Amino acid sequence: MSGLRERKKRRTRDALVRTAHELFVARGYERTTIDEIADSVRVSQRTFFRYFANKEEVAFALLWMVEERFFTAVGERPGHETPMQVLRNALDTAWDGISEAIQEVVPLELYLRMWQVIETTPALVAVHLRRSTEQADRLVTEIAHHAGVAPDDPRPQVLVAAFSAVVQLAGRHWATSGEVSVESARRIYENYLDQLGPALGEDWRPAPANAGTPPERRG
Repeated sequence: MSGLRERKKRRTRDALVRTAHELFVARGYERTTIDEIADSVRVSQRTFFRYFANKEEVAFALLWMVEERFFTAVGERPGHETPMQVLRNALDTAWDGISEAIQEVVPLELYLRMWQVIETTPALVAVHLRRSTEQADRLVTEIAHHAGVAPDDPRPQVLVAAFSAVVQLAGRHWATSGEVSVESARRIYENYLDQLGPALGEDWRPAPANAGTPPERRG
Protein backbone atom coordinates (compact mmCIF):
# COMPACT_ATOMS: atom_id res chain seq x y z
CA MET A 1 0.00 0.00 0.00
CA SER A 2 2.82 2.42 0.86
CA GLY A 3 4.41 1.76 -2.54
CA LEU A 4 1.14 2.64 -4.30
CA ARG A 5 0.83 5.80 -2.24
CA GLU A 6 4.37 6.86 -3.11
CA ARG A 7 3.77 6.27 -6.82
CA LYS A 8 0.62 8.38 -6.67
CA LYS A 9 2.51 11.20 -4.92
CA ARG A 10 5.25 10.99 -7.54
CA ARG A 11 2.70 11.20 -10.36
CA THR A 12 1.08 14.26 -8.78
CA ARG A 13 4.42 15.98 -8.29
CA ASP A 14 5.51 15.21 -11.84
CA ALA A 15 2.18 16.51 -13.18
CA LEU A 16 2.66 19.78 -11.29
CA VAL A 17 6.18 20.17 -12.67
CA ARG A 18 5.13 19.35 -16.21
CA THR A 19 2.11 21.66 -16.16
CA ALA A 20 4.07 24.50 -14.55
CA HIS A 21 6.78 24.21 -17.20
CA GLU A 22 4.17 24.24 -19.98
CA LEU A 23 2.53 27.37 -18.58
CA PHE A 24 5.82 29.17 -17.89
CA VAL A 25 7.02 28.51 -21.44
CA ALA A 26 3.71 29.41 -23.09
CA ARG A 27 2.70 32.41 -20.97
CA GLY A 28 5.80 33.49 -19.07
CA TYR A 29 6.81 32.91 -15.47
CA GLU A 30 5.49 36.20 -14.09
CA ARG A 31 2.05 35.82 -15.72
CA THR A 32 1.47 32.31 -14.40
CA THR A 33 -0.06 31.83 -10.93
CA ILE A 34 0.06 28.90 -8.54
CA ASP A 35 -3.74 28.67 -8.72
CA GLU A 36 -3.52 28.23 -12.50
CA ILE A 37 -0.95 25.46 -12.13
CA ALA A 38 -3.03 23.65 -9.50
CA ASP A 39 -6.27 24.07 -11.45
CA SER A 40 -4.67 22.67 -14.60
CA VAL A 41 -3.67 19.52 -12.69
CA ARG A 42 -7.07 19.45 -10.96
CA VAL A 43 -5.66 19.65 -7.47
CA SER A 44 -6.07 22.25 -4.74
CA GLN A 45 -3.60 25.00 -3.93
CA ARG A 46 -3.08 23.20 -0.62
CA THR A 47 -1.95 20.11 -2.53
CA PHE A 48 0.51 22.23 -4.54
CA PHE A 49 2.12 23.44 -1.30
CA ARG A 50 2.60 19.87 -0.10
CA TYR A 51 5.19 19.49 -2.85
CA PHE A 52 6.59 22.99 -3.38
CA ALA A 53 7.09 25.91 -1.03
CA ASN A 54 6.53 28.48 -3.79
CA LYS A 55 6.43 29.02 -7.54
CA GLU A 56 10.23 29.27 -7.69
CA GLU A 57 10.68 25.70 -6.49
CA VAL A 58 8.50 24.21 -9.19
CA ALA A 59 10.28 26.30 -11.83
CA PHE A 60 13.68 24.98 -10.71
CA ALA A 61 12.62 21.41 -9.83
CA LEU A 62 14.32 19.73 -12.79
CA LEU A 63 17.35 22.00 -12.93
CA TRP A 64 18.05 21.27 -9.28
CA MET A 65 17.64 17.55 -9.97
CA VAL A 66 20.32 17.87 -12.68
CA GLU A 67 22.59 19.72 -10.22
CA GLU A 68 22.29 16.83 -7.78
CA ARG A 69 23.31 14.41 -10.52
CA PHE A 70 26.42 16.52 -11.06
CA PHE A 71 27.32 16.51 -7.36
CA THR A 72 26.82 12.75 -7.21
CA ALA A 73 29.19 12.40 -10.18
CA VAL A 74 31.77 14.64 -8.47
CA GLY A 75 31.72 12.41 -5.41
CA GLU A 76 32.28 9.30 -7.54
CA ARG A 77 35.37 10.52 -9.45
CA PRO A 78 38.56 8.47 -8.84
CA GLY A 79 41.22 9.88 -6.57
CA HIS A 80 43.95 10.11 -9.23
CA GLU A 81 42.11 12.81 -11.20
CA THR A 82 43.17 16.43 -10.88
CA PRO A 83 40.54 18.86 -9.54
CA MET A 84 39.85 20.22 -13.03
CA GLN A 85 39.50 16.70 -14.41
CA VAL A 86 37.02 15.93 -11.65
CA LEU A 87 34.86 18.89 -12.68
CA ARG A 88 35.00 18.22 -16.41
CA ASN A 89 34.48 14.46 -16.14
CA ALA A 90 31.67 14.82 -13.60
CA LEU A 91 29.93 17.25 -15.95
CA ASP A 92 30.32 14.76 -18.81
CA THR A 93 28.85 11.99 -16.66
CA ALA A 94 25.91 14.16 -15.64
CA TRP A 95 25.20 14.98 -19.29
CA ASP A 96 25.22 11.30 -20.26
CA GLY A 97 22.06 10.36 -18.35
CA ILE A 98 20.31 13.68 -18.31
CA SER A 99 17.90 13.03 -21.19
CA GLU A 100 16.40 9.89 -19.68
CA ALA A 101 15.99 11.41 -16.21
CA ILE A 102 14.29 14.53 -17.53
CA GLN A 103 12.01 12.71 -19.95
CA GLU A 104 10.58 10.70 -17.07
CA VAL A 105 8.91 13.99 -16.06
CA VAL A 106 8.67 16.26 -19.11
CA PRO A 107 9.53 16.14 -22.81
CA LEU A 108 13.15 17.11 -23.32
CA GLU A 109 12.34 20.10 -25.51
CA LEU A 110 10.06 21.49 -22.79
CA TYR A 111 12.84 21.23 -20.21
CA LEU A 112 15.29 23.00 -22.48
CA ARG A 113 12.81 25.77 -23.22
CA MET A 114 12.20 26.14 -19.49
CA TRP A 115 15.94 26.50 -19.04
CA GLN A 116 15.79 29.38 -21.48
CA VAL A 117 12.93 30.93 -19.51
CA ILE A 118 15.07 30.76 -16.36
CA GLU A 119 18.03 32.39 -18.08
CA THR A 120 15.92 35.23 -19.50
CA THR A 121 13.55 36.01 -16.60
CA PRO A 122 15.08 38.54 -14.13
CA ALA A 123 13.30 37.11 -11.07
CA LEU A 124 14.52 33.60 -11.87
CA VAL A 125 18.02 34.78 -12.77
CA ALA A 126 18.28 36.28 -9.27
CA VAL A 127 17.23 33.00 -7.67
CA HIS A 128 19.60 31.08 -9.91
CA LEU A 129 22.55 33.31 -8.99
CA ARG A 130 21.83 32.97 -5.27
CA ARG A 131 21.56 29.22 -5.59
CA SER A 132 24.73 29.13 -7.67
CA THR A 133 26.65 30.88 -4.90
CA GLU A 134 25.46 28.33 -2.36
CA GLN A 135 26.29 25.44 -4.67
CA ALA A 136 29.73 26.87 -5.37
CA ASP A 137 30.51 26.79 -1.64
CA ARG A 138 29.38 23.18 -1.56
CA LEU A 139 31.53 22.36 -4.57
CA VAL A 140 34.59 23.96 -2.98
CA THR A 141 34.18 21.59 -0.04
CA GLU A 142 33.85 18.59 -2.39
CA ILE A 143 36.93 19.52 -4.45
CA ALA A 144 39.01 20.31 -1.37
CA HIS A 145 38.11 16.92 0.09
CA HIS A 146 39.01 15.17 -3.18
CA ALA A 147 42.37 16.95 -3.36
CA GLY A 148 43.13 16.42 0.32
CA VAL A 149 43.43 20.11 1.15
CA ALA A 150 41.63 22.37 3.61
CA PRO A 151 38.36 23.99 2.42
CA ASP A 152 39.87 27.42 3.07
CA ASP A 153 42.78 26.67 0.73
CA PRO A 154 42.50 29.33 -1.99
CA ARG A 155 43.11 26.88 -4.85
CA PRO A 156 39.74 25.04 -4.75
CA GLN A 157 38.02 28.36 -4.20
CA VAL A 158 39.65 29.94 -7.26
CA LEU A 159 39.08 26.86 -9.43
CA VAL A 160 35.40 26.58 -8.51
CA ALA A 161 34.88 30.32 -8.97
CA ALA A 162 36.32 30.13 -12.48
CA PHE A 163 34.48 26.92 -13.36
CA SER A 164 31.14 28.22 -12.04
CA ALA A 165 31.48 31.52 -13.87
CA VAL A 166 32.19 29.77 -17.17
CA VAL A 167 29.23 27.41 -16.68
CA GLN A 168 26.91 30.36 -16.02
CA LEU A 169 28.25 32.19 -19.06
CA ALA A 170 27.75 29.12 -21.25
CA GLY A 171 24.19 28.77 -19.94
CA ARG A 172 23.35 32.36 -20.85
CA HIS A 173 24.88 31.90 -24.30
CA TRP A 174 22.90 28.73 -24.92
CA ALA A 175 19.66 30.31 -23.66
CA THR A 176 19.86 32.99 -26.33
CA SER A 177 21.23 30.76 -29.11
CA GLY A 178 17.85 29.50 -30.28
CA GLU A 179 19.09 25.89 -30.20
CA VAL A 180 16.93 23.44 -28.27
CA SER A 181 18.73 20.13 -27.79
CA VAL A 182 20.95 18.47 -25.21
CA GLU A 183 23.63 18.13 -27.88
CA SER A 184 23.70 21.87 -28.57
CA ALA A 185 23.79 22.71 -24.86
CA ARG A 186 26.55 20.20 -24.22
CA ARG A 187 28.56 21.48 -27.18
CA ILE A 188 28.34 25.09 -25.99
CA TYR A 189 29.30 24.19 -22.41
CA GLU A 190 32.26 22.11 -23.55
CA ASN A 191 33.43 24.86 -25.91
CA TYR A 192 33.36 27.46 -23.15
CA LEU A 193 35.16 25.20 -20.70
CA ASP A 194 37.79 24.46 -23.36
CA GLN A 195 38.59 28.19 -23.38
CA LEU A 196 39.25 28.37 -19.64
CA GLY A 197 42.89 27.24 -19.74
CA PRO A 198 43.92 29.31 -22.76
CA ALA A 199 42.07 32.38 -21.43
CA LEU A 200 44.07 32.22 -18.20
CA GLY A 201 47.43 31.16 -19.54
CA GLU A 202 47.96 32.51 -23.04
CA ASP A 203 48.81 35.84 -24.61
CA TRP A 204 45.71 36.95 -26.52
CA ARG A 205 47.44 39.53 -28.70
CA PRO A 206 47.59 38.57 -32.37
CA ALA A 207 51.03 38.04 -33.80
CA PRO A 208 52.40 41.05 -35.74
CA ALA A 209 51.66 40.87 -39.45
CA ASN A 210 55.38 40.74 -40.28
CA ALA A 211 56.28 38.23 -37.59
CA GLY A 212 58.90 35.84 -38.85
CA THR A 213 59.73 37.93 -41.91
CA PRO A 214 63.46 38.76 -42.03
CA PRO A 215 64.34 42.45 -42.35
CA GLU A 216 65.20 43.65 -45.86
CA ARG A 217 68.85 43.92 -46.74
CA ARG A 218 70.12 47.40 -46.93
CA GLY A 219 71.97 48.29 -50.12
